[in-house]
Amino acid sequence: MSETLTRTPRRSGPARRVGDVIFSGTSRASALLILVILAGVAIFLTVEALPVFASESEEITGGQGFVSYVWPLVAGTVVASIIAMVVATPIAVGIALFVSHYASRRVGQTIGFVIDLLAAVPSVVFGMWGMQVFAPKLVPVFGWLEENLGFLPFFADGSATGRTLLTAALVLAVMILPIITSVSREVFVQTPRLHEEAALALGATKWEMIRTAVIPFGTPGVIGGTMLGLGRALGETMAVAIILSPGPFTWNLIGTGNKTIPAEIALNFPEAAGLRLSELIAAGLVLFALTLAVNLIARWIVDRRSEFSGAN
Repeated sequence: MSETLTRTPRRSGPARRVGDVIFSGTSRASALLILVILAGVAIFLTVEALPVFASESEEITGGQGFVSYVWPLVAGTVVASIIAMVVATPIAVGIALFVSHYASRRVGQTIGFVIDLLAAVPSVVFGMWGMQVFAPKLVPVFGWLEENLGFLPFFADGSATGRTLLTAALVLAVMILPIITSVSREVFVQTPRLHEEAALALGATKWEMIRTAVIPFGTPGVIGGTMLGLGRALGETMAVAIILSPGPFTWNLIGTGNKTIPAEIALNFPEAAGLRLSELIAAGLVLFALTLAVNLIARWIVDRRSEFSGAN
């Protein structure tokens, strides 16, 4: 007895729409384009900086080799950026929490608009304000620091003009404040309502609810916003170049002198040629690597904290 087997044709998956194919291809091309641009910048900087690494130490500015030339610039850049981040982050998180959980809707919208508007101010305006207005106001503060904390190398000799590394760092803190505030505010607003209600139902006060539910949830976002601000501070050029009085690097935060890599490049690049031009490009390569390292560390920290925060 034979059986007749009826085979049903295999149904293929749903056909992809033309729009989906175009969008997918465009997205992949955009992602690859970013990688190509990043690699292109790295290759350009490396190739243009090679003459510096092949030159004798006496031929480099300062006569002691490229490391001796660039490390004061790196130190000035890192010190100014870290001070700016340390000052700006607590203020930005406080503003974000006030706007998202304490202020009325109208007040929160007004403060948010002002913060966003602050981000639109050009850096050259911040630099002029820092040099003409902010720096003279800090001279008495530097005098007090020198008088009371002068035994520390950071406050040994106050500047009479106020154009110091600490002044530049405080101006940078104002400049990165909108970035950290905006990111933190958006993250705090996205805290699940059930988490907040559960904390309040267990008898927590509003601050305890924020401390146990809102801040843990928003920690990865705050870290991300802080690193974005740090990246802005590391690469800031005109404001720092206008405020600082160029000079050799010292650990004295309220004294004259100190440089940063962006300011060094901006002030010397137009007239540079030959080996001097390669020195500035090599300094830019160092700044490129430093910024890339900061972003990779930030990505690692966010990935470690994301599971704890409940963001996933």
